[in-house]
Amino acid sequence: MVAAIPMSAPALPLVSVLIPAFNHERFIERCLDSVLEDPYPAKELVIIDDGSTDGTAARIDAWIARHRHEIPVEYVYRDNRGIAATLNELAARARGEFLRLGASDDYLLPGGLAAMVDYLSAHARKWAVIGDSMVVDQDGRKLHESGMRDLHRADKRLYASDEGIRLAVITQWAIGGPVALVRKRALETVAGWSESLRIDDWDFFLRLAAHDAIGFIDVNVCAYRIHGTNLSRTRDGRARVLNLLEAQNVAMRRECLFQEPYRTLLRAQSHYLGAKIAFLQRRFASVAVHMVVYLSLVATSRIKLRTALHLAEGA
Repeated sequence: MVAAIPMSAPALPLVSVLIPAFNHERFIERCLDSVLEDPYPAKELVIIDDGSTDGTAARIDAWIARHRHEIPVEYVYRDNRGIAATLNELAARARGEFLRLGASDDYLLPGGLAAMVDYLSAHARKWAVIGDSMVVDQDGRKLHESGMRDLHRADKRLYASDEGIRLAVITQWAIGGPVALVRKRALETVAGWSESLRIDDWDFFLRLAAHDAIGFIDVNVCAYRIHGTNLSRTRDGRARVLNLLEAQNVAMRRECLFQEPYRTLLRAQSHYLGAKIAFLQRRFASVAVHMVVYLSLVATSRIKLRTALHLAEGA
């Protein structure tokens, strides 16, 4: 009798964890430690220090010296080019089938990689999956259990369908921290990150949502850290206006990617952002004009959505 030869388990897909680092000497080691702490075995680290002027680079060097035998690491230090250019370079250097987007002031939570890989492996038409985040302060103390629900006041039920995700990405951007896993080949279609932008994530996910390419798992996959230098949460009035102007331009530029009623809804969002800008600039008459147009467009989009649903039911 010949003994059966055991079948070897299929190799797990390689995940490239991308870390764009900039002036986070206090947080970078916790970020890198968390990659090792996640039990998913098939992973590599790709790190670019985008011209840090503090001790971030030295801490990365010391961490790699301690752990280079535990995980494959590629590390580059270079002059500052901005977050979008850094993400594009990180993706180009990555060898993995999947790209885990990281941030040097946040950290991964154990089990997140496997949960996200399992989702994309089971949903071939999805190009990316997002999870939720736990929110912590600068000392790592928990502030919120759910970044989406407690920090951004998002309705997670929207994320159960393509239509809901499209609606959520357009009207209530609730992604806090590095919560995404992306298929590397998806970047060929959506053309990576727009290097003209200071805050790139909404634009990137709008382009994914236009293809119904985003999935969601209700799992905390990272800890999102709130501290005094978060770019997207600045209290500086001029910086807030610049961020909002950038988002408004993104909304207007990406309208053409969507069919109705989502195109009208994105146009409405550009006026809502315009109202915020006008408020910060104390142009209160413009606030009123933008809000009237915003409410009118939202009402129009709802009528178009009901019409589309009625036609679909009758087909």
